[in-house]
Amino acid sequence: MPVEFIGMIVHRRGSDLQAFAGPGEFTIDRGYVRRFAQVHEDAGFDRVLIGTASVAPEGSQVAAYASAHTERLSMLVSHRPGFRAPTVAARELATLDHFSNGRAAVHIITGGLDAEQRRDGDFLGKDDRYARTDEYLEIVRRAWGADAPFDFEGRFYRVEGYAPTVRPFQRRSIPLYFGGSSETAYRVGAKHADVYALWGEPLAETKQQIDSIRAASKAAGRSEPPRISVSFRPILGATDDLAWARADRILEAIKAGTAAAGSTFRSWVASGNRSVGSQRLLAAAEKGARHDRALWTAIAKELGAPGNSTALVGSAETVAQALLDYYDIGVTTFLIRGFDPYDDAIDFGRELIPRVREEVRRRDAGRGLGREPGAEATLGAA
Repeated sequence: MPVEFIGMIVHRRGSDLQAFAGPGEFTIDRGYVRRFAQVHEDAGFDRVLIGTASVAPEGSQVAAYASAHTERLSMLVSHRPGFRAPTVAARELATLDHFSNGRAAVHIITGGLDAEQRRDGDFLGKDDRYARTDEYLEIVRRAWGADAPFDFEGRFYRVEGYAPTVRPFQRRSIPLYFGGSSETAYRVGAKHADVYALWGEPLAETKQQIDSIRAASKAAGRSEPPRISVSFRPILGATDDLAWARADRILEAIKAGTAAAGSTFRSWVASGNRSVGSQRLLAAAEKGARHDRALWTAIAKELGAPGNSTALVGSAETVAQALLDYYDIGVTTFLIRGFDPYDDAIDFGRELIPRVREEVRRRDAGRGLGREPGAEATLGAA
């Protein structure tokens, strides 16, 4: 099955440490967003993720701007249920899908940290947030695909006579990605998602999560489970030794940055206020810094694993083979972004992505497999 590559764009040039130092001066650099999106398109990425946070710009607006300055690149908009009515969100995303000529997708983030949710006025506990997401996604899907007006009455939402007239450009749905590593997340995400997104753990732990997601999918009555995405921060070098030397320099720079961030960062690390996904990354880091062929957890440990923070380190050939190790256990989507995001995106397109795609094509040809019908509309143009 063909692989999908997702990058990530942000609204201005910045570092991973800014979140711990506070939001700082708010700026949106339109030129940078335009160039950053175009770099990913030229590099052969299928999509770019636009993140969400209480201190970040609204993602669908960033996606609309980026899609207006690209031709093939798809936009994966991070979206937190609960801050818009689901019917309104369905129309917003369908509208983006039309103006981007079918290049919209949505990444559902229910929210792992209470403090972050409360900044935008959401005081539900985690289990209730997932129950709300379950209802939310059921309504969104119906708003995209129903043939007639419908009603819905649940614990969190009530809809009466909604007429689904604003449908997506892509047939009657938009690709839905879902993140979360708790048992509750598996249950809700495996029921609704087209692609289930995980952070980059060692192979054995990743396989355990895939098995849990597939079991939850079967329990939800699905005939086919969601596809699996895993996120990494590749660190490339001309040779493995040079890549590890670069990794050490990046770690030292991050240590200097965390020290400069001061008490805000240290109190966050000490608080233990982390999602299950972060806890899993830190548990892997406690077992050792290096895992499998090229996985490195030292940066995740230094940062407190706030998100996608594990690296694959090595030459382009080594990292390509490491990604293929994950492909072999069922991963078909890779979200990759570097610690020098702009220049690394160029290098990934030049050195890494073509290697993985070619090897997957070779393997599929050997097994007599081809692109699935309709995959272009789902995966985006390569």
